[in-house]
Parts: sequence; structure tokens; C-alpha cells
Amino acid sequence: MLARTVLFFASLTLALSVMGGDAALAARPDKSSSSSISLVLLNAASASALSEPSYGDAVTFDIATDATASPYVNLKCYQSGNLVAEGWAGFFDGALGDRTFGLYSPQWTGGAADCTAWLDMYSHGKWKELASTSFHVNP
Repeated sequence: MLARTVLFFASLTLALSVMGGDAALAARPDKSSSSSISLVLLNAASASALSEPSYGDAVTFDIATDATASPYVNLKCYQSGNLVAEGWAGFFDGALGDRTFGLYSPQWTGGAADCTAWLDMYSHGKWKELASTSFHVNP
């Protein structure tokens, strides 16, 4: 678990350095391309969480896009309007790290949260949102 936490923050640091800190400036979804993103639950912490993730689970995403050869996924989770977890991962061959997101962080020590994952691409100095999916995380 410690290794995943370290990997999470290393991936986030790399992504923020590549973006120049402009993660919040993602544009509206690109309707001219065909893109999709869907949640995949990897290792449920409890047997009751087979269809919905729970705190502590690991997830990834099935993605498809014809807009770029280098898509990224940006995941943000909130509790009561407060950002408690964020992660970035490249979903292409040669991207650093893996494509797994842990549903926990030093700020998120338990409880339910609401998360959104965006499928993004970097083009002409800006992040462009291609598709998104939202989901609830059980406590």
C-alpha cells in the first residue's frame, strides 16, 4: 500500500510538471472525436463492493479515443466538496507508472466520496477533455 501511495504521488508530480500546473484549465469535451471512458474495479476491499467501489479499492479505466495516441486519465475525488484525492496516468505505451488508482490518500482516510475521471489529451499548450465518467465510492 505504501508503494502505491508513493507511486500515486510520483505520478501526480510528473503530470503536474508536464502540465505546468494548469490542470484546472481543461477545456470542454471534444465532440469531433470518438472517445469513451468507463470504470473498472480491480480489487474490491469487501465482497459487497462488486458493482461499486469502496474506500481503499483500486480501480482503472477502459478508455477508447481516436483523438490522440497519448491519452491521459485524470481522477479527482471529493468529500463534502473538498478535494481528497487526485491522480493522473498516461494510458498509452511508454507512459510512466501503471494505470491503477487507489481510492485513498493522506487526506482521505475513510468514508464515502464522489469521483470523476476525465479522459484528456494535451494539445497546443492546453488540456482538452475528451470524455468523463463519475462514480460514488462507498465508505
